[in-house]
Amino acid sequence: MNADDDIAIDVKGLSKSFGGREVVHDLSMQVKRGSIYGFLGPNGSGKTTTIRILCGLLTPDSGEGTCLGYDILRDAEKIKRQVGYMTQRFSLYQDLSVRENLEFVARLYGLADARGAAQDMIKRLGLSGREGQLAGELSGGWKQRLALGACTLPNPKLLLLDEPTAGVDPKARRDFWNEIHALAAEGLTVLVSTHYMDEAERCHEIAYIAYGHLLARGTVDEVIAKSALTTYTVTGELGGLAAELEHKAGVDMVAPFGTSLHVSGRDAAALEASIAPWREKSGLHWQKSHPSLEDVFIELMNRSRDNFQ
Repeated sequence: MNADDDIAIDVKGLSKSFGGREVVHDLSMQVKRGSIYGFLGPNGSGKTTTIRILCGLLTPDSGEGTCLGYDILRDAEKIKRQVGYMTQRFSLYQDLSVRENLEFVARLYGLADARGAAQDMIKRLGLSGREGQLAGELSGGWKQRLALGACTLPNPKLLLLDEPTAGVDPKARRDFWNEIHALAAEGLTVLVSTHYMDEAERCHEIAYIAYGHLLARGTVDEVIAKSALTTYTVTGELGGLAAELEHKAGVDMVAPFGTSLHVSGRDAAALEASIAPWREKSGLHWQKSHPSLEDVFIELMNRSRDNFQ
């Protein structure tokens, strides 16, 4: 199987089991070079396993494909040398300074000018002035920048981010994503798992994985459109409305959003019939709205949990 120059990852029929439990099932997908590809799904649904298979860090039980032009079954070691991996847990040396950590990584990868490479990365990520600070004394946002600098220092072609912004404040998250987009614009391909809807919306494409099954993929707009959800936003005297609607025919999702309630269903006619008695009640205002990515995410979570059971 030969991947086109514009395709970073091209895989077909991937499956993987651990202890008799299948965690990835017959997965096929493509990832374009220089794109940011987001993975969403419940905890324990196989997102990390899938990403590791895609970039050659884990061998599938069945299936085939290429990553960065290399066969994922035969050329795993070559792929690994092209991958930068940023885990959710900070994994650099807490008792080394920012500069020392980066210089250590640069030497580990055999960069010709380790000190110069580290200094360039410090400038790029806005770490100037913090070079001598111990990594263990940095806040979550600065640790995140340092970790990103370390895993991109050897100039990988593929960057793997496993929930990289957990526990980081909104400004630090935004700064982080600005840098990710800058790296992608330079040709770096990025795979990222996240639970944040605003982060998913910043990806070029997303995939929703639940208990090993790929349920949705495409751009955010495509995933929302393919969900075929009809959604209403309800405001006013909500009271016990959510509980009353939750198990009605045609109602696939009921979720509070601030002072409003989102009510969605894939069968528009059944949804309309079920909510009709409440549409006429005084004190409630019903507004038909476009489903959000979060609406789709919650509906898929509800459906995938039932499938797993």
